[in-house]
Amino acid sequence: MSEETDDKKPQHIPGSELRSTRMSSVGMPAEKSENFVATSKRLGRLMAGEMVLVVCILVLAIVSVFLVVIGPKVLGHATDILFDGLLKREGRDGVDFSALHRTLIFAIIVYFFSFLLSYMQTYMLAGVVQRTMFSLRASVEAKIHRLPLSYIDRHSRGDLLSRVTNDIDNISQSLQQSLSQLITSLLTIVGVLLIMIWISPLLALVAVITVPISIGTMKQIAGRSKQKFIAQWAHTGAMNGLVEETFTGHAIVKTFGRQKEVEQRFAETNEKLYTAGFGAQFISGSIQPIMMFIGNLNYVAIAIIGGLRVASGSMGLGDVQAFIQYSRMFSRPLTETASMMNVLQSGVASAERVFDVLDAEDETVEPEMSATASVQGRVVFEHVNFSYDADRPLIEDLSLVAEPGTTVAIVGPTGAGKTTLVNLVMRFYELNSGRITLDGRDISQMARRELRQNIGMVLQDTWLFGGTIRDNIAYGNPSATEEQIRAAAKAAYVDRFVRSLPLGYDTVLDNDGGAVSAGEKQLLTIARAFLADPSILILDEATSSVDTRTEVLIQRAMVALRSQRTSFVIAHRLSTIRDANIILVMEHGSIVEQGSHEELLAAHGAYYRLYQSQFAGAATDIG
Repeated sequence: MSEETDDKKPQHIPGSELRSTRMSSVGMPAEKSENFVATSKRLGRLMAGEMVLVVCILVLAIVSVFLVVIGPKVLGHATDILFDGLLKREGRDGVDFSALHRTLIFAIIVYFFSFLLSYMQTYMLAGVVQRTMFSLRASVEAKIHRLPLSYIDRHSRGDLLSRVTNDIDNISQSLQQSLSQLITSLLTIVGVLLIMIWISPLLALVAVITVPISIGTMKQIAGRSKQKFIAQWAHTGAMNGLVEETFTGHAIVKTFGRQKEVEQRFAETNEKLYTAGFGAQFISGSIQPIMMFIGNLNYVAIAIIGGLRVASGSMGLGDVQAFIQYSRMFSRPLTETASMMNVLQSGVASAERVFDVLDAEDETVEPEMSATASVQGRVVFEHVNFSYDADRPLIEDLSLVAEPGTTVAIVGPTGAGKTTLVNLVMRFYELNSGRITLDGRDISQMARRELRQNIGMVLQDTWLFGGTIRDNIAYGNPSATEEQIRAAAKAAYVDRFVRSLPLGYDTVLDNDGGAVSAGEKQLLTIARAFLADPSILILDEATSSVDTRTEVLIQRAMVALRSQRTSFVIAHRLSTIRDANIILVMEHGSIVEQGSHEELLAAHGAYYRLYQSQFAGAATDIG
C-alpha cells in the first residue's frame, strides 16, 4: 500500500505491532488450549490420506514390541539352563551348552528382527509425517491467498511467517518424535504387563502399584507445562514479528537513532520468550528424573520380593531375572510416554496457531470466471459506503463516473480516502453498501482474477522479488517476448540504466531490489505495468522516488501509457496531474470538488488552496 496511509487504516506505531501480536497470539491460544483433545484429533485427521501406511506402522510396532517383550523371557530361559546345569539338577551332568547356544541364537534373532521392524517403522513414519506437513504447508499457503487483505493488515507479518514456518516445523518434529515413541511405549506397557502377570501375579501387582502415582505425576506436570508451551510459541511469533519489523526498517532506525529503543523492545520480548521457554523445558524435563525415581523404587521392591521368593523356592532365578528386566521395561515407557506427551503438547500448541489461520474467514465466495470479453474501462461508483472500522465511517455516499480512456486524478490531504478508493476498485476490500461497476457489471459479481487481470497498478511502495531484472519486468506478462520486454523497458526509461549493468537484463536482484536505487526500482515497476498492457491503470504516487529530470521523462511515458486507458492517478504533487481529464478533490472520504485543473483553480476552493500551498508557498490550512 502507499506510504501516505490516507485511508485511515489502523496506523503502525512503533511497538504496537508487537503488543497486538502478544494479545492475539498469547491470549487466543490460551483459550483454545482447553480443547487439546479436539486439536489432537484434527491433527490425526490430517493423516487420513496416509491411513494404509499408518496401519502398516501399527502392525510393525505390534510385532516389534512383541519380539522385544519376549526377549527377556528367552534370556531368562538361558539363565535357567545355565543355573540348572551348574547345580546338576534332575540328574543332568554339567551345562547343556547345545540348548544354551540354541537359546542365545534365538534371542539374537529375536532382537535383530525387532530392530529391523523398528527401523522400517521409523522410515515409514517419517514419510507419513513429512507428506502430512507438506500438505499442511500447501493448505496454509493456499489459505493465505484466500484471506482478505484486512486479515493481513491486522496481523504482524513476522508472526504470520512464524506460523507458516516455525510452528509447522515444530508440529513436524513433535509428531516425528512422539508418535512412534507413544505407539511403541503404550504397546510395550501392555505387552510387558501381560507377561509379568504370566510370570508372577504378585510381582506384577507390586509393579502396577506405581502406575497411579506415575499417571498422577504426568497429569500434574502436563497441566503446568501446557500453558508454558503455548506462551513459548506465541512469544516466538512475537519475536519474529519484531525482528522482521526492525530489519525491514533498519535504515530508519539508524537514521532516527532509535537503536536503544529497539534493543530494549528486543530485550523485553527475548526475556518473555526465555521465561516461557525455560518454564516449558524445565517443567517438561523434570518428568524424567521424577519417573526414574518412581521406577527405581519399583525396581528395589521387585528385587527384594523376588529374592525372597527365589530363596523360598517358589520362583526360579531365571524368572526373577526376567521380571527385573521387565520391571525396567515397564517403568521406562511410562517415563517416555510422559516425556512424549509434553513434546506432543508443544506440537499441539503450534497446531492451534496454524489452525487459527486455516479457520480464519475467507474472502467472499468467488463467482465463476466469465468468458473473456474486451474491457472498455468505464468505472462507476454508485452511492458507495465503506469503513475499516464500523465506528469510524470513511467513505460515505460516494458517486463517480470514469469514462473509458479518461484520466481521473485524485488529490486531497492525508487521510482523505484516496488510496482506499482505488483499493475498492481492485476489490482488496468489500463495500459496506452501494456498488462499483466495470462496463456495467457489478465488480462484486466478477471473479477477482477476472477483474484484476484488466487492471495495472503502480504503487509508491515498490516491490521486486528475488530474480533477474527481465523476470521482474515480465512479472505481469510471463509470456512476453524479449522484444516486448525491452520495448517496455525503453518506454519506462529502464533500458538506459540496465544496459550500464555488467549483466544487463540478467542482473539478479535480491528480494528487496537492493542492487538498484529506489528510483530505479520505481522505473522497473512502471515498465512492468507497460508490459502488462492493462485496460485500467492505477498510479499511486508512482513517481515519488525519481529525480525531477526523470520525472519529466516518466510523465511523458505516462501520457503514452494512459492513452486509450481509464486511469486513476493518486498524486500529491499537483504538477503531475494538470493534464488529467477530471480531478477529484477528496476530504474525509467525500468528493468535495471535481473538474479540470483550470476549472478548479478558477473556483478558488479546496483544490486552489492545495495548489497555493505547493506553488505559492501560502501557509493555508488545507483541510
